[in-house]
Amino acid sequence: MKNQFLKSPPPKFRYNSPFVQISLIGLVCFCCPGMYNALSGMGGGGQVDHTAANNANTALFTTFALFGILGGGIYNILGPHLTLFTGCSTYILYAGSFLYYNHHKHQAFAIVAGTLLGIGAGLLWAGQGAIMTSEAASVNDGTYIGFMAFMAAGTLLSLAILPPSKVVRDDGTRCSNIKYSNVSTEVVEILKLFLNWKLLLIVPAAWTRGLNNVFYWGAQMFGSVGIGYIMDFQFSKVGGREGLLGIGVVALFGTAIWSGGLANQLKYSRVLGLLDAMFQSMVYWVIGALADDSEILSRYAGFYKGVQSAGAAVAWQIDTHNLSFMSQLIVNWGLTTISYPLLVILVLLAVKDDNKAEEGTSKEAGPTGPGPVYTY
Repeated sequence: MKNQFLKSPPPKFRYNSPFVQISLIGLVCFCCPGMYNALSGMGGGGQVDHTAANNANTALFTTFALFGILGGGIYNILGPHLTLFTGCSTYILYAGSFLYYNHHKHQAFAIVAGTLLGIGAGLLWAGQGAIMTSEAASVNDGTYIGFMAFMAAGTLLSLAILPPSKVVRDDGTRCSNIKYSNVSTEVVEILKLFLNWKLLLIVPAAWTRGLNNVFYWGAQMFGSVGIGYIMDFQFSKVGGREGLLGIGVVALFGTAIWSGGLANQLKYSRVLGLLDAMFQSMVYWVIGALADDSEILSRYAGFYKGVQSAGAAVAWQIDTHNLSFMSQLIVNWGLTTISYPLLVILVLLAVKDDNKAEEGTSKEAGPTGPGPVYTY
């Protein structure tokens, strides 16, 4: 009935359409976390001595673990513009710290910048999660300046992201009618996350990602797109059926890829990037299916990134202390395997018909008037 006033299909490229807003957050992530990944992919931030980068990243993921959990609450208080802009700006400082280190070889700036980036990344990924689920090479100064330029562009681009309440679906309904929260409410709600059985089932999946930092990134685009189609494919109207298929596909790929890694004596391969992207898309689908309200989803996404970052903080020190690759592979493979049945239990018990969970259904906004809402 809600389409009865719709005279013609709305343009897909409306500024306040989910497609455009998700594309914008994708560009923001390309410019900031994407450039961070590229910088990390050079090995030690492009330095011959990796110690500074490992220590900076340990500091980064330690604060990320805290602010990943707090990030959802901060997003609910500040909204997307200030949260994303503040988070993105710390990526520029981090890249700049390695430009400084390139000349002066002092770790202090890099470690402080890493600490601040952990705070910023917690804010950025909590905001990204809420929006998405509700909708060693040759190095010189130019390398770091180039990274900083992309990150600056991403920081400015974050100001174009609309709050979920202003994003309008093609049928005229708003994605959410969230009213921004307050500090006391968010403190209580964040503490409750540690007793939420749904999120506790996701913890092994989060640790798997956190302890698997050294991946090639190119295959991730293909993996995330492919698993996205599987997770959203409607085989029936029984809630969660597509989620179970997606978990099964990722479990099959994961077991094969980890077996291949073992057979090849732990030589890194681009196929690990494929698994990483599929695994992350799968987990985000599950999180998105737990609620329809961006206020709840921002906390869930923040909790996931916080726990994930705690594992990543450990990972960088594992690299610093030269733990054997075999030990790292066994831990990652074990956590990945444990996570699959836990995610299946979560989908069976918590994902309702049409992917709507109990908490979020009462907060979904309908049309704000006699007809659809469009803003061009």
